[in-house]
Order: sequence, then C-alpha cells, then structure tokens
Amino acid sequence: MATVSVPTTGATSAAAAAPPLAPPAKHSVHEKLSKKPSKLGSLIFIGVLIGGLVFIGTSIARDLSGSQLLATWPYVLLGLALLVALGFEFVNGFHDTANAVATVIYTHSLDPQIAVVWSGFWNFAGVVTSTGAVAFGIVSLLPVELILQVGSGAGFAMVFALLVAAIMWNLGTWWLGLPASSSHTLIGSIIGVGIANQLMNARSGTSGVDWAQASKIGQSLLLSPVFGFALAATLFMLLKAVVKEKKLYEAPEGTEPPPFWIRSLLILTCTGVSFFHGSNDGQKGMGLIMLILIGTVPTTYALNHAVTASQTQDFIAVSTQTADTLGKYVVASSAIGDPREDVTDYIRTKEFKPNTMLALRTLVNGIGTEMAIFKDLKNVPQDRVRNFRNDMYLASEAIRLMQKSGKPVFAAADVAVLKNYKSHVDHATRFIPLWVKVATALALGLGTMVGWKRIVVTVGEKIGKNHLTYGQGAAAEITAMATIGAADWFGLPVSTTHVLSSGIAGTMAANHSGLQWGTVRNLLMAWVLTLPAAMMISGFLFYFFRQVF
Repeated sequence: MATVSVPTTGATSAAAAAPPLAPPAKHSVHEKLSKKPSKLGSLIFIGVLIGGLVFIGTSIARDLSGSQLLATWPYVLLGLALLVALGFEFVNGFHDTANAVATVIYTHSLDPQIAVVWSGFWNFAGVVTSTGAVAFGIVSLLPVELILQVGSGAGFAMVFALLVAAIMWNLGTWWLGLPASSSHTLIGSIIGVGIANQLMNARSGTSGVDWAQASKIGQSLLLSPVFGFALAATLFMLLKAVVKEKKLYEAPEGTEPPPFWIRSLLILTCTGVSFFHGSNDGQKGMGLIMLILIGTVPTTYALNHAVTASQTQDFIAVSTQTADTLGKYVVASSAIGDPREDVTDYIRTKEFKPNTMLALRTLVNGIGTEMAIFKDLKNVPQDRVRNFRNDMYLASEAIRLMQKSGKPVFAAADVAVLKNYKSHVDHATRFIPLWVKVATALALGLGTMVGWKRIVVTVGEKIGKNHLTYGQGAAAEITAMATIGAADWFGLPVSTTHVLSSGIAGTMAANHSGLQWGTVRNLLMAWVLTLPAAMMISGFLFYFFRQVF
C-alpha cells in the first residue's frame, strides 16, 4: 500500500514510529496537488499568454510610433526596468495570489488546477478594472526629488533598488514556504531608498520618504493581521451559533466536495479575494511601471493624451478659478524666488511658510497659462513635457498636504474649488494605460501558475493542527474579501497574505483546534523582519546603483 510522507518537525525515528499526522482527506489533497495541468488547460493558458503579449507589444509600438528615438540607451533601460517591475509582480503571484485558493483546495470545493485558473481570471479582472489609487499611493511614499528626476540616474537607481530588493526577499521567503507580505516588502524597500537618499545627500528630513504617509500605510499593514484574526474568529463563532449544520464544522471526508450551498459560498469568497487582490496588490507594481515610462518616454506617458479638447478648455477655466481662490490666502508681505522650488520645499518639509501660498498660486496660474497656449496635452513640446508634468504633480501634492494638515484653513466653498482642480490635474497625470494593466495581470497569473503550491500547503495544513473545515475556510475567506475590498476602496495597500493567514489562525483558535506554533512563530518572524530586511537591502542597492548610473 502506498504511503504519503508528510513533513514534520520531529526526528525521523519518531516520525516513523508515530501514527500519521494527516487524516486521509489530506492525503487526497496531496494527490490532487501532484497532478499536472491538463493539455487543454495548458493550451488555453499559452494562448492567453501569447494573446496578451501580442496586445502589449502592439500597444507599446503604437504608443512609441510618434516618439523620436534620440538615443538607444534609454530604451534599453526601459526594457530592463519593465522586466524587473513585472518580475516583482511575477514573484507577488507566488505569495499572495496562492492564498486565495488554499481554502477551496483543502475543502475539495475546486480541484487545484481549476482553482488556480479561476483565481487567475478574477485577479486579471481586478487588475484591469482597478482605479490606480493604490498605485499612486505607493508612489507618494517616494522622495519627491527622485520622483521629479525619475528620468535621471538617481531615478533609475531608485526604481531598480526597491524592485530588486523586494524580489530578493520575496523569493527567499517563498523558498522557505513562508507566506510573507509583498506589500510589507515593497513598503520597506521604498523606505530604505528614502533613508539612503537622505543620508547620501546629507540633508535632515528633506530627502527621505513621506513619513506621515508611510505611517498611515504602515498602520494598515500592521493592523490588518490583528483585524483578520479577530474578525475571522468572531465570524466563525457566530456561524457556529447560528448555523447548526454539523458537516460545516468537520474535516472533509475523502475527496467529496462539500454541500452545494457551502461549496458555492467558498467559491464565491475565493472569487472575491482573487478579484480584490488583483485590484489592490496588482496596483503596487503599476505605479512604479508608470514612473519608469514617464522617466524614459515622457513625450508619450508623462501626460494623459486621452484628455479631450473640451476637457482641456474646462481645465483652463478651473485653473483660473483656483488661482483666484488661492489668492485670497496669500499674505501681502510674502515674496518668492522660483515658485517650483518653493512648492517642492513645502512638499519635502511639510512646513507651511508665508511664501508657500504665493508660490502655489503662481505655479497654478502658470500651468493654466501654458495649457491655454498649448490648447491640448498632445501639443506640449517634447522639451517641456517633463517640467509641465512636474509642475502639475507639485500643485496636486501641495493641495493634498494643505487639506490634510488643515493649514491654512480653507472655507468650504474654496475646498470644493481646490478638490475640483486637483481632480483635473490627477486626470491629466495619474493614468495607467490598459496594456500596463494587462502586463501586470499576466505577470501575476504566470507567477501563480508556477509557484502556488508551497504557499498553499503552508496555509492549508501547517497553521492549524487539524484539517481545515468548511466553516473555517468560509470565515477566513469572507474576512479577507471584506478587508481587502475595504482597503481598495480607501486606496490603502493591505497584505492579502497577512489577512488570510491570520484569519485561518483565528478560526483555528476559535474552534480550539490548536495552532502549530512552530509555523506561527516562523510566520511572525518573517513578518517582523520583512520591513527592516527590505529597508537594508534596498538602501545598499540604491547606493550601489547610484554609482552605476
């Protein structure tokens, strides 16, 4: 009779003498996990991949058709940087996407191969329909001077350092089967670059990251596992009190799928987690890809050419209205030199000075005047595109910081005017082409197809001592779906890994099933070390790449 080996933490002799740790149902899961994808499924996936690559290639060729090739090196950097950025999303698929399918696989709701394809489809849908709020929230963490100089050597050093650092840490934790957070890793890498940039420029507090924004995102990442544990445990206990279906709280028997309504709920929650993972985590790489495109091909990607002529005229009118509104708050004795430098200094230091409002009004007025001259974003001269976009970015960020800090205190009517102006500016600068979303979705999906098993096994059978029940799977998935969906709504990056893993641990604790503390300890260690490790790696890489570029 064939035997199935189950990894244990004990000695080999003790494992041989002890009875099997896994129930028969777990053996059947292992058999399913070892199956190779069907030929038809492989052909469909290859077809989708080829179709996606053709679409991406034709879209890039169409976008670049009007650009003048002044030098080859920027395009080499473009290709290399895009490859690294998509490599980050590929590795992200190893970690976070695999979490969504663990519960439906271990409850026999879907076969592994079907579950992975199903999850990949909804991840794709989530990425394609995403708003970009999370993407540009990540970008706002970067040092403002590097964002403004993204096409320079320092800008490329920043992008390569944080992406390579994130890939290195993610690959290491994946190899150990630890579902570490790609979100934590990327945030840590960004902070590491910011600190290294600050030290290298010998400035105090002006060259680092936006610590207020980093703190806000850090809180969401740190609180999400606690919230996932507590909510999943509460939801599971509530389910036990309301629904008296005995099978719901027992381990699956054999390979039979659960009752229809339970199976439908598990598939629905898997679908929701996959979709919201795509719409949240999928955006993290997209913001960096846009920085790469803006730095290398500003003529094509720095400004949104989809803005119509009528929208341009509306923008000119709104700019005039906004400049007049800001003029109400200008101090009579204030004086400025270069308005761009003054506004940049305000964004760096977060210190509102008497000259800040005058500088911002001058910048807004200049943007509106130039827009009236160009009449269309497509008409902005090639040598003016980057500076024109930078001015719009600075105006948007300055307004955001003023409204956030409450200095100065704007009247309600004026707040509405500024909000309307900021939405116009963001529409012109914060956009993501469809091919970028398709490329990100394909990288996520391909990563899931290649590396999903390690993380699925950890989530499915190494967190709790007993087999995952239908009720536990449903409670954990509902928690993850609701948490990630809410984070996406508010434009906050959150870790799918943390929420779902802690949710499963919460249901195990609520059911008194017991936790495998060795695994839990390793998970916590990985989560704690992710930020400092990513910061150190990216900081050293940034220093190295600054010498190279």
